[in-house]
Amino acid sequence: MLPVLAETKGLLDFVGIRQVRLLADRGFCDTDLMAWLQHCGWTYRIRIKSTLILSTPDGQRLCKISDVKLQPRETACFHHVRLTGRQFGPVHVVLGRPSDDPEQWQVVSNEPTSVETFGEYGERFQIEEGFLDEKSGLFELEASKLRDVNSLERLVMVISVAMLVLVSEALDVVERGDRRVVDPHWQRGLSYLKIGHKAMSYALSRGQRFFRTLRLHGGPDPEPPKPRKRGQPSSLEALKNGWHVSFHFIS
Repeated sequence: MLPVLAETKGLLDFVGIRQVRLLADRGFCDTDLMAWLQHCGWTYRIRIKSTLILSTPDGQRLCKISDVKLQPRETACFHHVRLTGRQFGPVHVVLGRPSDDPEQWQVVSNEPTSVETFGEYGERFQIEEGFLDEKSGLFELEASKLRDVNSLERLVMVISVAMLVLVSEALDVVERGDRRVVDPHWQRGLSYLKIGHKAMSYALSRGQRFFRTLRLHGGPDPEPPKPRKRGQPSSLEALKNGWHVSFHFIS
């Protein structure tokens, strides 16, 4: 893991990108990783396991994550605490229970946490959707069964170029107001990659032009996807509408 991140850091440093935030699931909750990120000047939002132990800045055991029982729509912040038996820290932890579901959200950060931290951590799910499109969603990358590094690298390069072309085409389709020709939902229901793929197939089947421009612009999504259920608030909104408890420990 760290060698891959080190190479990534080298590439980002080369192009002048210094402000980096790493988002990771609880499988990456590792104090060595957090220490490396801190050394690099990167920030992080990492989901943590219920078995972790929190301690005060002076090393006194505070609680085990699983011992903290929250009510629905309640959040709890632990600032300037230390993690695990190694007393790693100081770090900042936020726990939240967005609904009647017994499962709690648990995120650690090297920056002060709040309910907004869950929204920042949630940005990683956009990346997950991209992985889905690369694999079973569209490109079937795993079905290639390639094991040779050079061959796999070339295939990933081809997929990356295809993604650039198709997402650019999808943005053009959306901005022209033609999205419902290929995505009949009232609101966007497909990823931009899939919209681009359908738009390209639609144009080819009718002898029409496609891929007029190649451009990817930043900023807000021109047409966000539809929510799962009409009128249903997001989990982050549910937490914001509840009540909030903070515990502060200053070193």
